[in-house]
Amino acid sequence: QVQLVESGGGLVQAGGSLRLSCAASGGTSSSYAMGWFRQAPGKEREFVAAISWTGLSTYYATPMKGRFAISRDNAKNTVYLQMNSLKPEDTAVYYCAASSDKYYTGSFYYKYDYWGQGTQVTVSS
Repeated sequence: QVQLVESGGGLVQAGGSLRLSCAASGGTSSSYAMGWFRQAPGKEREFVAAISWTGLSTYYATPMKGRFAISRDNAKNTVYLQMNSLKPEDTAVYYCAASSDKYYTGSFYYKYDYWGQGTQVTVSS
């Protein structure tokens, strides 16, 4: 069983940056592929980015390419999402997720076995 706790959300102006963190505990958390998703009010959950357990493979949703960067520090059991050039449409609750398929870097939410409680990101215009 893996527990995931996100942090780093907050209020930022458009064009600003935030770095989200996801701390994992329990099991062998470093052996999981990790992903970030987000959900805005009234909208479906949306894939943001994913990273393999080694950190060598990453994948981004098209709107995030060039603005967001996912990384991980397995020694700290932590995954990060650096978000730059934020836009008001990036406003959402951001969730991290862990997949027991440690090489998976895809966008299918059902491939992820564990989820955090989410952290709110609000981008003002």
